[in-house]
This record gives sequence, C-alpha cells and structure tokens, in this order.
Amino acid sequence: MFLTGLLLLLAGSFLNAQIDIEGKIKRKIQDRAEQRVDEGIDKALDEAEEGVEEAVKGEGEEKEESEDALEEEKPAAKSETTSEDRAEEPKVSTPAFATYSKYDFIPGEKVILFENFEQDAVGDFPALWNTNATGEVMTTNVYPGKWFKPMGDGVFLLEKSIPFPDNYTVEFDVIPQYKEGSGDCSFILTIYDQPEMELNDDLYPGNAGFHLDFSSNAHHFTNYVTVVDNPGEISGYSETGLLVPEKLNKVKIWVQKQRIRVYMEEKKIYDLPRGILAGYKYNHLRISTSNRGGEPLISNIRIAAGRPDVRSKLLTEGKLITYGIYFDTGKDIVKPESYATLKEIASVLQENPDVRVKIVGYTDSDGNDASNLDLSKRRAASVKVSLEKDFGINASRIETDGKGEAEPVSSNSTSEGKAANRRVEIIRL
Repeated sequence: MFLTGLLLLLAGSFLNAQIDIEGKIKRKIQDRAEQRVDEGIDKALDEAEEGVEEAVKGEGEEKEESEDALEEEKPAAKSETTSEDRAEEPKVSTPAFATYSKYDFIPGEKVILFENFEQDAVGDFPALWNTNATGEVMTTNVYPGKWFKPMGDGVFLLEKSIPFPDNYTVEFDVIPQYKEGSGDCSFILTIYDQPEMELNDDLYPGNAGFHLDFSSNAHHFTNYVTVVDNPGEISGYSETGLLVPEKLNKVKIWVQKQRIRVYMEEKKIYDLPRGILAGYKYNHLRISTSNRGGEPLISNIRIAAGRPDVRSKLLTEGKLITYGIYFDTGKDIVKPESYATLKEIASVLQENPDVRVKIVGYTDSDGNDASNLDLSKRRAASVKVSLEKDFGINASRIETDGKGEAEPVSSNSTSEGKAANRRVEIIRL
C-alpha cells in the first residue's frame, strides 16, 4: 500500500519522463534498509571495540612504571587490594621484560651513600653539598620526593669523601629541564682522585678522574690525568639513550676495577674495558652545570659497593639479600630493570631443581606499620609470580612472606640506613 501510494503521488511529476520510477523507488527503499542494517552493525562493532580498548587500557595502567628502586611506601599510595583478595595469596601482576633481555645491571649490595635530600628544607641549598654557584631543593607536581636543582654555571661538590672501592655502582634519577634560549639539557658527573676536599671549577679536578657528560643531544665520556699535557686518555661520544627533557631518566653506572658500564633506562650507552685509569684513589663526586645546558633536577643518588655473588650466598650461605628488585613507590609491581637480578636468581634455581626458597619483602620505617607489612607481602608475592611466569620456575618451589619494617638491617634514622632496609631476601628452605 505504501509503495502504491508513493507511486501515485510521484506519477504526476514524472508523466513525461522516460524513467523507471517504480524500479528506482524500490532500489532506494532497499538502499535505505541496507544502510540501517549497516548502521546497526557499525554501532555493535563500535561498542565491542570500546569494551576491548577499556580492558586493554585497564591492563596497561596496571603495568605503568615511574620512579625509584625499592622506594618507600606511603599509605596514600597503597594499591587497591581488599583483604578478601589477599585471603589466600596476594594478587599481583608483572610487566613484560622483553626490552630488558640484554640488560645486565645489578646494583651493589652495601650502601655507601644514599641522598634523596629528605633532610633538607624546600628552597634551601642541600646540607651535604657545596657550590660556587647556587641551587635549591624543590618538589614537583609529577614525581614524588625532593629534588636538587643546581642552577647557573658552576660545580656542586658532595662534601663527603667516598673511598670508592674497586667494584661499585652509582644510581640516580634526573629530570632534565630546558632553560629558555637553550637547545640542550646537559650536566657533567665527575668522579676523581683528590687528597684534600677542595671546591674549584677546574675542568679536570684532582690527580685523575673521569667525566660523564649526559645530554639530550649526545653523551660524552672522558677519563684524564692532570700530570700530562693532554688530560684525555679515552674520549668518546654516544647517541644512545639520550636524556628526555621533562621526564624522569634513570642513570646507572657500574664500575669493576677498570671496566665501566653506563646505562640509561634499559639501554647500555658505554661498556669500556679500560675506562677507569688504574693506580688512583677515587674519593670525590661532583656535578657540573652550565648556563647553556638547562637545569636538571637530581635525586635518589645511591652509591653501593660489591656485586652480590648470588650463587654462593643462596647455595652456600643460605640467604641472599638483594637490592636489585625494583618497585615504584607504594606499589607491588616488579619493574623491568629488575630483569638482570631475577635472571641470576632464576639461573641458580634452574640449575638446582631440588632447591626451594622463601621470598621475604622488607620496608623502612616510613609510613604506616600495617600498610608497610601488607605491601611487603604483596611485593614478595609479585617476585614469585615473575620467577614463575617470566623465568619458568615452578611455583611449588617458592614460598613468600613479608615483614614490613620489622627486622631492620640498619638504622632508620639515616637515608643510607633506610635504603639498606628496603630490600628483598631470598632464603633457602
């Protein structure tokens, strides 16, 4: 009836036209019907895709990482895990380690220095440092903790003699900031041999040393002695792992006698077998900045001695204390830079299939006791999940526990002591 009425209505307008009106109208109606079906299918597909995207987004957000190695936990940052969820064993998730498969950095086990400026007031120059320029301690609205901002064209000397051993690691976080009119973000870290504590702006301080010039354009390494005309013994550039402005960049340095390896995030930017000149007593650390190089924010400086012998400590001594398993502040997700440490632990377990272990998490005394205890248990469980899923260790061989801030191995009254207490222990059963 609808089609007949429509034909009569349009017939008067097209009496003289040689057009198949009925056929055209039928095709138009069919086209519209198909369009409505297509729209319905598109809507259903859009809704399905949105559901998948939300699920993937949620999973991705659980795996995001940011800051410090075994950083201390605050109650406000506690992960959303109910007591019912943890009734049997904490629910944890682990990140993919694919990009860290060649990452071999393992931090030293004995903390020599840990500087996060917690003892300094915001706006002050830090108490443990000296300078011929200026700088201040500050906070950011993105990254937690306190940060030192060296400013101007000068040097910033850590006023504590550090008898660097043959084997040690240096780790720190840096947020490079462009300065107006500058096309680069850069700063120089120098470790050198100097008998007396002296603040000067010599490019090559002391008897000998080495520079690491970090930049958003290209990194530069130089070692030197000051008793020869040409102070540069080895000098080279790297364009790998450049500083990312306005983002948190993690720098890790590993010295084994004369060999030095330097890492930016998961990238190794130097591996120099004779980078450190032999025969000198390296004992000072300083940072240099220039007016044209931007203004970096620096924190969480950790200097530690000795690479742990995982095999000996686990099989012979029965207990391994490790600082190479990293977590974000207040979170239980194992960070990807933990890969090398976990790989060594997994290798020992793979080669000794009868060995069973207990993983125990510990915190320092900052924050709420109950929250620290809960977080330490969830971190231990997260390590177990990683050993099982990423390295194929049978879960039945691993028990977990957490002690929170109990059983400290050092005083919680100093930054170094707190850093030593934030640890994971692997105990042979």
